[in-house]
Amino acid sequence: MKVEDVMAKAVQAAASAKLLLDTGDADGACNRAYYAMFDAARAALLASGHSVGKTHKGLLNAFNDHLVKNGPLSKEMGRLLKQAETFRYVADYESDPVQLSDAREMVGLAETFIAAMHAQFMPDDAMGNDT
Repeated sequence: MKVEDVMAKAVQAAASAKLLLDTGDADGACNRAYYAMFDAARAALLASGHSVGKTHKGLLNAFNDHLVKNGPLSKEMGRLLKQAETFRYVADYESDPVQLSDAREMVGLAETFIAAMHAQFMPDDAMGNDT
């Protein structure tokens, strides 16, 4: 899969998260926000020539090991991805729903994360949307 295709999946997942948020589906919005960030992280790893791993944990570890620990990304980017994973876990597996305010924050953070990955790893590629 091409880096651009993976980033396009991230952008689409973020758009879906916004739609779910607009309908009041906080759990669904958190799920899609996480996958938006997951795919943006995957695109960043691919663009930088690193393996993406075969599992969620593998991808998160590769992202931190190759792109955060010694740069070029800030530790904040690693924290954002981990935070999104935590909210997705709650949204998908816990009995209590995610609060709408938390989901709203996660959707905003997903957009920030995607924009940061795009700017760092695909600066010459127009995103083609409002993200």
